[in-house]
Amino acid sequence: MTERAAAPAAAPSSIDPAEVAKFQAMAAEWWDPQGKFKPLHMLNPTRLEYVCAQISAQFGRDRAGALPFQGLRILDIGCGGGLMAEPMARLGATVTGADAASGNIAVARLHAEEQGLEIDYLATTAEALAAEGRRFDVVMALEIVEHVADPPAFIATCRDLVVPGGMLIASTLNRTAKSFAAAIIGAEWVMRWLPKGTHDWHRFITPDELAGMAEASGLSVVDRCGMVFNPLGWSWSLSHRDLSVNYMLSALRGDDPA
Repeated sequence: MTERAAAPAAAPSSIDPAEVAKFQAMAAEWWDPQGKFKPLHMLNPTRLEYVCAQISAQFGRDRAGALPFQGLRILDIGCGGGLMAEPMARLGATVTGADAASGNIAVARLHAEEQGLEIDYLATTAEALAAEGRRFDVVMALEIVEHVADPPAFIATCRDLVVPGGMLIASTLNRTAKSFAAAIIGAEWVMRWLPKGTHDWHRFITPDELAGMAEASGLSVVDRCGMVFNPLGWSWSLSHRDLSVNYMLSALRGDDPA
């Protein structure tokens, strides 16, 4: 009797099924600027400005050029409907968008096709991509760290997905009284931009905690920057002084030892 070879073990995952289900349920509204993702549509130009500045500085790219990121491989992990993946593709990068919610990927693929953009969208996890040996010049993990089951393990996996000399750019919410007031009371309870329960304040991560996770994984943190909402001007801006609510972090992977 011939023995069957054992199936390869599945890659461990930091995915939280309950968190994935939340965004799966809202997938159809990704590209509605007045829908449930209105806060991200408002925030997106500010996120894009930060990401582009960091990538340009690290790789010596002239943002005034037609396709400044041409030749760079960028992964948007937790890409949702593609709000950041699409502008990266328009800037010339070779973009892979990955999300554990298949509904998000279906929406992202359709929208990219309608825009004439070539983006490799995959319904998968960071751990599965790392297990395949995939590597990227830039990994973006935006508004996802607070939704995974094991943030330190997730950041370590993101590090594995970055080539030596490449960078991780992450954004999340600080765990402060101000963030509770803004992200939960304001966005969910008062403005009703998001369904109640979208965020769990206890899962928010302080800048020092996120930096510690990055450093522990072998990355070198090079920048931390807040994103500040101005209710009077109804606009967002970057601030290196105010990281009390939303913030972004950039970290580099050095050359591996020979």
